[in-house]
Amino acid sequence: MVFFATKWCNSPVATAPENQPIIGEAPAFLEMLEHVSRAAPLSKPVLVVGERGTGKELVASRLHFLSDRWEQRVVKVNCAALTESILESELFGHEAGAFTGAARTHIGHFERADGGTLILDELATISLRMQEKILRTIEYGEIQRVGGNETLRVDVRIVGSTNADLPSLAAAGKFRKDLLDRLAFDVITVPPLRERVEDILPLAHAFAINMASELKWSLFPGFTPRASSALLRNKWPGNVRELKFAIERSVYRSENPEEPIKDIVLDAFDSPFKLAAPSPPGEAPAPRRKRAPLLPTDLKERLKETETDLLAAALEKSRFNQRLAAELLGLSYHQFRGKLRKFNIRSKPGEI
Repeated sequence: MVFFATKWCNSPVATAPENQPIIGEAPAFLEMLEHVSRAAPLSKPVLVVGERGTGKELVASRLHFLSDRWEQRVVKVNCAALTESILESELFGHEAGAFTGAARTHIGHFERADGGTLILDELATISLRMQEKILRTIEYGEIQRVGGNETLRVDVRIVGSTNADLPSLAAAGKFRKDLLDRLAFDVITVPPLRERVEDILPLAHAFAINMASELKWSLFPGFTPRASSALLRNKWPGNVRELKFAIERSVYRSENPEEPIKDIVLDAFDSPFKLAAPSPPGEAPAPRRKRAPLLPTDLKERLKETETDLLAAALEKSRFNQRLAAELLGLSYHQFRGKLRKFNIRSKPGEI
């Protein structure tokens, strides 16, 4: 099993931690890790793309630690956290007197990462002018500090990460096509958590154990079947990050550290006194209506169709893992098997 169990600090610029054990056994995740292992030994630029919260920056870190550069420095820059002028100074450095407040020479991150890896997070937020400077560095391996005339040689592998559709941005003129061509020697896509159903419970247990340790609990008592089912049914639009926060919140709010976690707090804002979203100016909120059922109808037949659809959907989502499918529906394994027999539902792909 594998998934990253480490995290970055909150600074816009950070040095990556050492490689950590990871948790995950879903086919899509293992295929992605195999892709990382193939790309890691090269010194070519690589893009790591995926939705928010999937762990792109940690995959970028793994690319470094599996490469021949693993003993050298890896530097991560959150490009979205810096203005254009500050980003230029941070990446390329500046000479003393280059601008007001530049009292001394500043070594940029390209120089700091010489021989190692530079990870550019939130790559799509970089301005076109800065993209041009980065392109020149990739092509010629040369930089100039802001306010300087000396050309410096650097040997840096660039790994970019983003949740944006870079080809669409390039087609719209918002990202340089030539830079995209250079960065996209290979593109590694991190799968969303909804495509890794098998990993949800192992990840949840790992996060819960860490939180229990932080709370000084002697042990983590586990999750109830109801809680496990809630975890598997959720779509997790925020991916692994959302799962982590939900688990930590649920463990923290648990009243008895000796009893299994029974309630998963998915929404920290959930409350009987939750504030209503404001209506657009001059528009009254529309009353919510329930759609009336179509009558007359055969109740038994409608219930059978609903139950059959839910069973088939659970099998499909769990990739025909019947234990996971049962948990998705809040059933025991034997209850689930009984319903498959009752409705004569195929239990394997391609089964008639």
